[in-house]
Amino acid sequence: MSKKAAEHHKQAAEHHTQAARHHGEAAKHYEGGQHEKAAHHAHTASGHGHHANYHTEEAGKAHMEEHGKK
Repeated sequence: MSKKAAEHHKQAAEHHTQAARHHGEAAKHYEGGQHEKAAHHAHTASGHGHHANYHTEEAGKAHMEEHGKK
């Protein structure tokens, strides 16, 4: 696997980890009735999810650049 693809996979994994952490925080704050804090964490989690998807797509592109279509 190319270094470029590997780096994108690593970044996707990190964003998924961060998204999971923020979803956990959102759940905790919703349970505590702190809806503004919960919404903040939910929104942040969503952003990390979008970044993870971006890096997943870029990893695929990098793989295709290195190995090409056959």
